Amino acid sequence: MKFEVKWIAWEITRRCNLNCVHCRSSSELEAKEHPDFSLVEAKKVLDDIGSFAQPVIVLSGGEPLLRNDVFDIAAYGTEKGLRMCLATNGTLVTDEICQKIKKAGIRMVSLSLDGSTAEVHDDFRNQKGAFDGTLRAATLFKKNEIPFLVDSSFTKRNQEEIPKVYELAKKIGATAWYMFMIVPTGRGQDIMDELISAENYEEILNWHYQMEKDEDLLLVRPTCAPHYYRIILQRSKEKGEKFKRRSLKFSTGGSKGCLAGQLICLIDVDGEVLPCSYFPKSAGNIHKQSFKDIWENSELFKELRNFKGYKGSCGRCEYLNVCGGCRARSYSMTGDYLAEEPFCNYRPSEKVKA
Repeated sequence: MKFEVKWIAWEITRRCNLNCVHCRSSSELEAKEHPDFSLVEAKKVLDDIGSFAQPVIVLSGGEPLLRNDVFDIAAYGTEKGLRMCLATNGTLVTDEICQKIKKAGIRMVSLSLDGSTAEVHDDFRNQKGAFDGTLRAATLFKKNEIPFLVDSSFTKRNQEEIPKVYELAKKIGATAWYMFMIVPTGRGQDIMDELISAENYEEILNWHYQMEKDEDLLLVRPTCAPHYYRIILQRSKEKGEKFKRRSLKFSTGGSKGCLAGQLICLIDVDGEVLPCSYFPKSAGNIHKQSFKDIWENSELFKELRNFKGYKGSCGRCEYLNVCGGCRARSYSMTGDYLAEEPFCNYRPSEKVKA
């Protein structure tokens, strides 16, 4: 497998106007310990990445719309031929913002939606009015012909909402829907007892499989749920079920489970390059070495790409190459990123490690 970077989430600020229960970066309105970098530094990062690869780059946060120069960053990336995207909670979106999104050449916007009602979404986001802000943003995106996808995060407190949120994502005109299964990092560590159980996890992924098989309007993907790819193969073998999965224009670029440090990564506001958005261990810092050097030579990334080093049931699983288990979840739950996926209840047949 060729480990070419396809997708980079870039935390351009840690400031945020919300206080979400699951926030991986524990963002605050004033991020004094992790200040924003300058526009000059941002351009250097894009020059560095563009000299080596042409990935999708998602400007993220925190809330990226809190940066006055977010569209200058996006426009510069667009000029370099990079596919620039934006991840927002939607509450700050206006007609003027929409025009700036289009002018900067931003190709896709992701919008957060964690409940089908204000009561559920606002509770998850710790902000009254957040739900109305998200729906207002979706209306403005449609009005201004800006394609957007919906990201939805789930724990026990809102897992019953999953089918309803999926239907709402369709109703508001999303291009795609990503179902995120929470990885407890950052503020998410405070809700460890709210993590969806392994048994429910399996049920939800089987529901998603059937939904995706029947879906003909919306592009869908479960995220941070690598064992979904095991379920696809299992059902194909056991029940003879087959369906053609449609590709997403601005997806992570892979048709397998965990892609952390393999096809994707996160660059945080301090310049640390992490395997993914939920994996708080640095592979190197772009202010000290080139992105190419980090991507190709980091010992952390090399370990993640060496499937023979995976432990426990993941290491001996016949679905290792298509799943791999969530490395971030293993790290957050056990302290060992090569350990078996702690929220997978599948037990592989006894065999020699792949």
